Amino acid sequence: MISKAINAMLKEQEQHFLIPGEMVASVNEDNALAHAFLVLTKVRYSKIPVLDKDSKFKGLLSMPMITDTMLGLEQLSLAPLDELCVKDVMETDVQTIENPYDAELVMHLLVDLPFIPVVASTGEFTGIVTRREFMKALNHISHNLDNEYDIQPKA
Repeated sequence: MISKAINAMLKEQEQHFLIPGEMVASVNEDNALAHAFLVLTKVRYSKIPVLDKDSKFKGLLSMPMITDTMLGLEQLSLAPLDELCVKDVMETDVQTIENPYDAELVMHLLVDLPFIPVVASTGEFTGIVTRREFMKALNHISHNLDNEYDIQPKA
């Protein structure tokens, strides 16, 4: 369990954790892989959210998911980029969180994930919480804890 002082300070920083959905590069599940390939190449993210036409979260897509479809036994083929859609290769078993989210859960998830999709109870994609933004908050806490709390070692 997170200390009460640290949890309180994390709560104060919580609004900075979320990068709103409209600011996050994403693709539609029905987009051709060629389009998704271009988007991933341009934004240079490791993975991006996949949404449906109603902005509901469907999964994640990475460059390796796309390039795996291009690899044959003897040669590389670009044909699958036009033949397949994002939904044919995307990852659907994805850990998500709902806002408001539990800081302790977020901290545990971000140990292994670069970001966590935030999805409303209705399924709408609302944004991401990134490891980078969470680390900024921890940095703030580590520099300001003594200014806000009188913490003494136990005897």
